[in-house]
Amino acid sequence: MLGSTHGTLTTHSRPARVVACGATTPRAVHSTAGQDGGRGAGHDGGTQGGDPDVSGRPLSADVPDLDRFFRPGSMAVIGASDGEGRPHTGITRRLIDWAERVGARLHPVNPGRSSVFGLPCHTSVSDLPEQVDLAVLLVADPLPVIEELAEAKVKFAVAFASGFAETGSEGAAAQERLAAAVARSGIRLLGPNTNLNAFETFREDLDGPAIALITQSGHQGRPVFALQELGIRLSHWAPTGNEADLETADFLSYFASRPEVGAIAAYVEGLKDGRSFLLAADRAARAKVPVVAVKVGRTEAGARTAASHTGKLTGADEVVDAAMRQFGVVRVAGLDELQDTAALLARARPPAAEGVAVYSISGGTGAHFADLATAAGLHLPTLGEEKQRELHQWIPDYLGVANPIDNGGHPVGDWRGRKIIDAILADPSVGVLICPITGPFPPMSDKLAQDLVDAAEQTDKLVCVVWGSPVGTEDAYRKTLLGSSRVATFRTFGNCITAVRAYLDHHRFTAAYRSPFEDAPRTPSPSARKAQALLRPGEQLSEHAGKQLLRAYGIRVPREQLVTSAAGAVRAAAQIGYPVVMKASGPRLVHKSELGLVRLGLTSASQVRDAYRELTEIARLEDVPLDGVLVCQLVEPGVEMVVGVTPDPLFGPTVTVGLGGVLVEVLRDTTVAVPPFGEDQARAALDRLRGRALLDGVRGAAPADVDALVEVMLRVQRMALELGDSLAELDINPLVVLPRGQGAVALDALAVCH
Repeated sequence: MLGSTHGTLTTHSRPARVVACGATTPRAVHSTAGQDGGRGAGHDGGTQGGDPDVSGRPLSADVPDLDRFFRPGSMAVIGASDGEGRPHTGITRRLIDWAERVGARLHPVNPGRSSVFGLPCHTSVSDLPEQVDLAVLLVADPLPVIEELAEAKVKFAVAFASGFAETGSEGAAAQERLAAAVARSGIRLLGPNTNLNAFETFREDLDGPAIALITQSGHQGRPVFALQELGIRLSHWAPTGNEADLETADFLSYFASRPEVGAIAAYVEGLKDGRSFLLAADRAARAKVPVVAVKVGRTEAGARTAASHTGKLTGADEVVDAAMRQFGVVRVAGLDELQDTAALLARARPPAAEGVAVYSISGGTGAHFADLATAAGLHLPTLGEEKQRELHQWIPDYLGVANPIDNGGHPVGDWRGRKIIDAILADPSVGVLICPITGPFPPMSDKLAQDLVDAAEQTDKLVCVVWGSPVGTEDAYRKTLLGSSRVATFRTFGNCITAVRAYLDHHRFTAAYRSPFEDAPRTPSPSARKAQALLRPGEQLSEHAGKQLLRAYGIRVPREQLVTSAAGAVRAAAQIGYPVVMKASGPRLVHKSELGLVRLGLTSASQVRDAYRELTEIARLEDVPLDGVLVCQLVEPGVEMVVGVTPDPLFGPTVTVGLGGVLVEVLRDTTVAVPPFGEDQARAALDRLRGRALLDGVRGAAPADVDALVEVMLRVQRMALELGDSLAELDINPLVVLPRGQGAVALDALAVCH
């Protein structure tokens, strides 16, 4: 029986050439400044629109039309130069070459020159012969140019200049002024502190679904860009820099709507606005476009580095992790994983089954790979007896073919090798075939590679090869494997397993995905009015007041009375029914059990009377003001959980759930859910707990009422959204989850008001 204590807690497609400026009318990217610059009423100038949820946050995002950014019909280069030794000469030359490739008319602007690389040079923006889609600013201070660009009705601008938020407080102030000017102007700005990555040369001889790339640090995208040399198509590269205006979320939303984009790869140092990111990830999830991201800032040192580099708030990593997971963003650790996972997700067809078959010319290799794959959560089904008999037609009986399949050496001189591969792929339990080749062994490895490629061309199932040679110059690798768009080729076991797991997870996720924004509350509930009356700005509520707050939202609490005398305590105990729990109650109390301010299992009037005197005396000696003593119902045992609300500077209020009780800080078995989330996502959060099995019943205990726990999570979410900034913190600890069908009871509550 439990009392109540409180713990804490590939190529661009070629566009049609624009014949004259204004010949086509893209979707509006920005409305006029008088209409809030097209950014809606979101946080920090985000690009949200539509009706807000009950917390005032947007439920939809205005997707910027970036067609004329990536494929302008005309462009201007402000500060263009062709002078020998001048820093902008090389950049100007590259931009001219890029404009020629994409079919854009380029107009240099520089008051000190009459021509640049043979093109007429204009003295100012106002002298441009036509309205341009894109202006590239090769000037140290872009701010004075913004107003000129607005008057000329330029749609997009790129600012390369550094010295803004990445440099400290003065730079941050300068960036704020730039962002404000851009918001007033109606222009969309990339940068500042960006580079030329958007104007790279993309291979145009590759086909198939492409990867679109977003990076906040230009150099970090180089490994993904280099995938073109391996035959992987890239369509766009957005180097977002400091994101004074256009941000990662804008490009996510845009790329998710592009028909040529098969996957989005991102390197993220800091998110500008959490809700904008969630809305963009939601758009990608609904479109079934995979997003793979490296997000730095997992450690304190990494977070400091990210902040100094981009001038952004990194945010609590566990919250970012939860947000990405809820909306299907595949988070990877390294750039090698980013390139391999994005490449697979961009090109692979949906799986026909989730089973993975491992086929190897070495028993040791197969066993090693199978161990790693199983540990990573991949399912290696045991092939049926009939399938094993079929494989043993071509593989000696003494070799194992249950999965992994050991062929003892792939047949070289006849048709048996292809028969083996086709037979494995024909098994209905197999959706992925992986062949780890730890090193080249011609001619066996050459024939194996060719058979795998030929089989892959004839199946809808995924065929993966790990080519483990450190050299990578072999024909079997460079020509045979990389020459096929149907075989996914990796260089390491780890990257292959990471990518395949992400592939299966992505398709499972999108098949069941329902946008939580569709069901997010838009109007306050009656509970909100009751709760607001209980809040005390700037104060911590007593346990009694905190429980009233929970009760307002339909969260069950024990029967209890707040008393101010020993006689009152005796009367309350009689009404509640023995045995009872008694606790001191006051707005400054947190760790009551540590101060000796809790009494459990009291069974008589004399015990209640003595307990009242003891509790009030301890409080007096500890100089802890009380609003009274709680006499509470003693609740039957159950699984002790903690559910709480913590504000996040990027995402707003978040809901934490985990194993609770007095050891909550020791166990540290908690996970985070980021609103909005639904019942399925709440259950998924519970499944991530290390101690999840406790809710299913262990050592003869009955299974806990998980449905009731999920309901509490959803009600706490509603409370967090409706009370918003008024509620700084909430801890329900312990929340006792009773056996199935009996509910959950909040034994203690701590609420802090803003």
